[in-house]
Amino acid sequence: MSTTAFAVNPELTAVAIGYKNRDIDMIADTVLPRILTPKKFAYTKYNQADGYTVPATRVGRKSDPTMVDFGGVLVNSECVDYGLDDLVPNDEVEAWAAMYKPSTAVSPLAKSTSLLSGLVLLDREIRVAATVFNAATYTGSNQATLSGTSQWSDFANSNPLDALLAALDVPLFRPNTIVLGQAAWTKLRQHPRLIQAANASAQTGGAITRKDLADLLEVRDVVVGAGFVNTAKKGQAATFARVWGKHCALLYVGTDLANADQPCFGFTAQFGSRIAMTMPSSKGLRGGEQLRVGESVMEVISANDAGYFFQNAVA
Repeated sequence: MSTTAFAVNPELTAVAIGYKNRDIDMIADTVLPRILTPKKFAYTKYNQADGYTVPATRVGRKSDPTMVDFGGVLVNSECVDYGLDDLVPNDEVEAWAAMYKPSTAVSPLAKSTSLLSGLVLLDREIRVAATVFNAATYTGSNQATLSGTSQWSDFANSNPLDALLAALDVPLFRPNTIVLGQAAWTKLRQHPRLIQAANASAQTGGAITRKDLADLLEVRDVVVGAGFVNTAKKGQAATFARVWGKHCALLYVGTDLANADQPCFGFTAQFGSRIAMTMPSSKGLRGGEQLRVGESVMEVISANDAGYFFQNAVA
């Protein structure tokens, strides 16, 4: 059995299988879009009542207009560094270079960089999911915990269309994005009431698409988190679970909104670009290349009243 991380076999022409989540399964950047900021940054949370409370606007012939004072709280924050290292021995790199043409195979350094990047982004995905799918993130009236016959996996008794339409009317800013865990989406898309509504018929079999649901709810996007994470401790048999669970969130999302000083559910402050670098290492008999991959980010919930959360949407 090979003891190297990057086994070289001249009979296998550049076949390398590295298990990690696919890019399309990761939705953190869609849910909390990235905005470039300094390492230390600040943003203002305004009093929501100020934008809806209308003072006297009529001005007398020799009077001054009513003076308005907008209240806000300045929130200071800072991007946090996240990263991982790996060590690729020089003898593995040299053996690979001797047996493969660089244009026909993925080098040990490139493969390690890809796998490290995947783990850093998976950690971000877990952080974002834990924040967005957390009842404590939302204001008290902007959430519901489903159970029993109200869960959307109960096709006979639940009515997810009514529940979603009613929830969309609760936040001051109507959500434009529906976020679902894969387990919740698998059940929701097969719900007879949604199938009937999407097809405008008595049909109850089959399944709807994300576009069907977006059209029914009049929202911009329906995004589904399909990534997996191993929940077992290192050394134990792997136990895989969905990162995004069985929940659903309705959010008002948009980088253009955050950049224009408009309320949005949240964003990700990012300092600089993602780091991928190598450093010489003296470890091992022949030394090697120490790889480092990482990024500096901070996930921010800037308007927790611009969303609605369904906990345990399906059983």
